[in-house]
Amino acid sequence: MASTEQTITRASVGLRSDRGPILLAVMLATGLVAIDSTILATAVPSVVGDLGGFSQFPWLFSVYLLTQAISVPVYGKLADVWGRKPVMMVGIALFLGGSLLCGLAWGMVPLIAFRAVQGLGAGAVQPMGMTIMGDIYTLKERAKAQGYIASVWAISSVVGPTLGGVFSDYASWRWIFWVNLPVGLLAAWMLARHFHEKVQHREHRIDYLGSTLLTVGGVLLLLALIEGGVQWSWTAPVSIVLFAVAVLSLAGFWYVESRAPEPVLPLWVFGRRVLNSANLGSLVVGAVMLGLSSYVPTFAQGVLGHGAVVAGLALAGMTVGWPIAASQSGRIYLTLGFRFTVTMGAVITVIGGLLLLTVNADSSIWHLGLPCFVMGVGFGFVASPGIVAAQSSVEWTSRGVATGANMFARNVGSSVGVAVYGAIANGVLARRLGGHVPSDLTRVSPGILEPAIHDVFLAAVITSVLLVVAGAIMQRNIVEPARSSVE
Repeated sequence: MASTEQTITRASVGLRSDRGPILLAVMLATGLVAIDSTILATAVPSVVGDLGGFSQFPWLFSVYLLTQAISVPVYGKLADVWGRKPVMMVGIALFLGGSLLCGLAWGMVPLIAFRAVQGLGAGAVQPMGMTIMGDIYTLKERAKAQGYIASVWAISSVVGPTLGGVFSDYASWRWIFWVNLPVGLLAAWMLARHFHEKVQHREHRIDYLGSTLLTVGGVLLLLALIEGGVQWSWTAPVSIVLFAVAVLSLAGFWYVESRAPEPVLPLWVFGRRVLNSANLGSLVVGAVMLGLSSYVPTFAQGVLGHGAVVAGLALAGMTVGWPIAASQSGRIYLTLGFRFTVTMGAVITVIGGLLLLTVNADSSIWHLGLPCFVMGVGFGFVASPGIVAAQSSVEWTSRGVATGANMFARNVGSSVGVAVYGAIANGVLARRLGGHVPSDLTRVSPGILEPAIHDVFLAAVITSVLLVVAGAIMQRNIVEPARSSVE
């Protein structure tokens, strides 16, 4: 068992309060993942133009998200045993090492491999930051603290796509990864200096078998989704085998988790109404968000004819809307309840998706950016209350697992979403180009690229309807367990 060794006056929330240095350290660490979630999207044409492999580019997002998703439950469990700080520091180190290697990549395959290392680091950074916030702030305080974390995403949503476009147009896409180094080093220094934990070590058993089955099942499922309909037909033997082995591996994972002494993902998280609602919302938000992050900039550049910087600003509409809503969501769920807040966010997201379907080759960049902004607002009213509700419904000793499960759901949604949307886009391109998907986006005419991406937008809207279900099963209010005096 681990506990936070802090005796803090909980009278205020802010950077100048007793907990201010810890909050700032979490904001810096969160900035790593926040910037990286958008900075690469606007540079896809530049990266593909340099390294080739357009049909493989979805793996730049998918492998990152997959390794992140697989590692999150492990990190969440370890954080409840060994403490938050060591897990966060390991995550930052892996993320920085992956960033350095990505900037040195000499081909698409090495770049994909190094993105996997980045993902392993991100799998610790984001959930640990949220878990630390759950440790040091009460339910009511978290409503205000959300504004500070949301500000990180707001700044990153503008800085990320803009930097990605600037580096692509005026320098080198490699700086997209190297820019993480100073931010990460500063975050690590702040955590080492200001965040201290007293950890009571005990013997524990790591669920190696469960982790292995989850990895095998996830990787094979993702491979089948990305390459199905492109490299081989959906009914080809290789596709059937991949899906079959993936399903068997995931079924085995479920069986092992039901009997493991210390499961990497305890099955009780699937039996609680609050967690099911929060995790479903997180899953859908992850799928739709990363799907749009991958293809909105491509639409702006390949169909509307704008440069990378302008394309980044269109995507920024979504990532600006999210933190604005997240910073205000606390006031709403504290007065009207979690169910109302999540349902409102679901409706806003669907409306934004319907607006996105009106975008075509004659649209302005503002016409593309507005629906993204509306959908971002919806995401903020779904995801932020969801993670607060999940953390507030469990004890301290289970908060790492609960937070990890929520982040796991979002990352799985992102991985599968990018894979499915990539399969849809590549399938349309393959049919229109006689079965061949070019390795360079510049070789695809706007008339062929537009319907492919429009089908992705349609799939995103259909997926977002599931958020209404998440809102319907969410509890109105959450009774937070008594907080330990050592938290």
